[in-house]
Amino acid sequence: MLDKRKKWLTEACTECGTALSFEIKEKLHQEQTPFQKIEIYSTKSFGMLMMIDGFIMLTERDNFIYHEMLTHPVMFSHPDPVTVVIAGGGDCGSLCEVAKHSCVQNIFQVEIDERVTRLSEKYFPALCKANNDPRIEFIFEDAIKWFQGKESSSVDIIIVDSTDPVGPAEGLFSTPFYGDCLRTLKPEGLLVQQSESPMVHLESIIQPMHDSMQSAGFSSTDLVYFPQPCYPTGWWSATVASKSGQLSFAREMSARQLEFQTRYYNHAVHLACFAIPQFMK
Repeated sequence: MLDKRKKWLTEACTECGTALSFEIKEKLHQEQTPFQKIEIYSTKSFGMLMMIDGFIMLTERDNFIYHEMLTHPVMFSHPDPVTVVIAGGGDCGSLCEVAKHSCVQNIFQVEIDERVTRLSEKYFPALCKANNDPRIEFIFEDAIKWFQGKESSSVDIIIVDSTDPVGPAEGLFSTPFYGDCLRTLKPEGLLVQQSESPMVHLESIIQPMHDSMQSAGFSSTDLVYFPQPCYPTGWWSATVASKSGQLSFAREMSARQLEFQTRYYNHAVHLACFAIPQFMK
């Protein structure tokens, strides 16, 4: 909701009983695609902001936390990630982080709405600086259908960078989808998916997600915790599922001495982000 008189953009979270507001300079773009409504704003203190179907997706100022924590913990927990698939992630922030790993040879980004990517190229160019990397193939179609046709044991890591489990993304939170992901992964394969706020979505989204992943055949699941100022409660999570065993910090030395620059993720953060808060034990 945009208060035109005061220039404040507000997203209300009925589950939390709270709302988050950003002071707006101007509205730059709005369109209704075949899949969703996309809005772009310039904010006073958080830079560019993208909203989809009335929900804040990312801001220029704090998106690095989300994108680094959705990608690097799982990338450094796999012994040799060569082929990576990103389901969703149309803003290309996660793609940019995955491309920093020199060991990766093939990256497939499967995004249902091409307009998200094209608008990101225009309004969030820093997130799209790896888009011309020859290792990357863009596939603009439904990830659920794409995985159904993907060959078995062909992918090392799957990153599900989706919106909330409503609309086009609803099927990405289902047991049949996780079953197709499991079949597609190699024996040491890992799946990671954004899983909302532990503060308010533990019972409604996070626990059902873990149950569905294990019902699909994944041997273990773990939760990654990180702050995210632009999302409800400011505390977010990602769920990691392992195909064949317990998650391990496979490339520990590489994480100690990163071969690329990060703004949030490092070795200490990796160790800390898997720690389970007392109320969740």
